Amino acid sequence: MASSVRICGVNLPGEKKVYVGLSRIFGIGRVTGKRICSAVGINCEIKIENLLEDDIEKLRDYIGKNFIVEGELRKLVSNNVKLKISIGCYQGNRHRNKLPAHGQRTKTNAKTVKGRSAPIANKKVVAK
Repeated sequence: MASSVRICGVNLPGEKKVYVGLSRIFGIGRVTGKRICSAVGINCEIKIENLLEDDIEKLRDYIGKNFIVEGELRKLVSNNVKLKISIGCYQGNRHRNKLPAHGQRTKTNAKTVKGRSAPIANKKVVAK
């Protein structure tokens, strides 16, 4: 029994429950992790370090056959964004201008997408 298990090129921590550990894989969340465990026939509440080798192989096989994860999924998402930018649709324009693409407000939020605000020219700084 290993303390960490490698599935889809990701080291899953052994102290986590199976469904939580599976959420470390890009493209798999907690709900999907529970569905994978029930489909494979593994109790999702046990810790990863307590999994048997055949259970780990079942997880690897099931995820490999039924899901697009990690590098393939990142490439697919990137290609979809590039396609939207190239055809000039609304979402593509939002991506090109580094703005939120799904209708979120931008007056007060969206700092992570928009980045750091540029200083305004000739703005007086009030001394304390």
